[in-house]
Amino acid sequence: MENIADQIRNLDWELAFENLNSTGHQLFKSVFSNEVCNALIDGYDNSRLYRKTIVMERYRFGLGEYKYMKYPLPELIETLRRSVYERLSPLANRWMEALKIDQRFPNSHTDFKLLCQDNGQTKPTVLILKYGPGGHNTLHQDLYGDVFFPIQAVIFLSEPKEDYTGGEFVLTEQTPRAQSRPIVLQPKKGDMLLFTTNFRPVKGSKGYYRSNMKHGFSEVHHGSRYTLGIIFHDAIS
Repeated sequence: MENIADQIRNLDWELAFENLNSTGHQLFKSVFSNEVCNALIDGYDNSRLYRKTIVMERYRFGLGEYKYMKYPLPELIETLRRSVYERLSPLANRWMEALKIDQRFPNSHTDFKLLCQDNGQTKPTVLILKYGPGGHNTLHQDLYGDVFFPIQAVIFLSEPKEDYTGGEFVLTEQTPRAQSRPIVLQPKKGDMLLFTTNFRPVKGSKGYYRSNMKHGFSEVHHGSRYTLGIIFHDAIS
């Protein structure tokens, strides 16, 4: 198994913090190997790994399907979730301080899960998403309860232009009294994207204000697109 903890530790976190502060997202290249990506795709039909399946068109979320993993998570994914959270928690706390929000995040992901449990959020939110031709995801935020972490991650398991076409990842940012700003990305297989879950602080003339963000992706034209979503807070259901 890849030593994902070492890989996460060796990423350029100083650059990540700069980009998350300035743009609300950070792309890391080649975090997962092709072999790991393929194994996760191959496991999509293994019902023992999942607690819930969502057919998106039933809820007008878009067109496609995703599955929530159940506890205990596979070791690689559990390590990834814990390692990335523990790198991001200091930045998340600085964001709360800048916005004068009375919320602080523990250093360890284990303690953060306990905080979620105290608020009735006990279900894991790690998920694998599958989209075929016509598949898309409407703009949204992954909150799941009163307690949520302000940054999340997605691992891209398929190679654009080889496994699928279209399917660009889209972020929108809404600042007060302004039109939304779109950000369109097309990461490669194995890349990890960090991005704002709900809002981030932006420095204005009178201090910091909340800049709200949503995410989704555009229509897949051909082929199949898989991604692994890493959300650090748990869900009520």
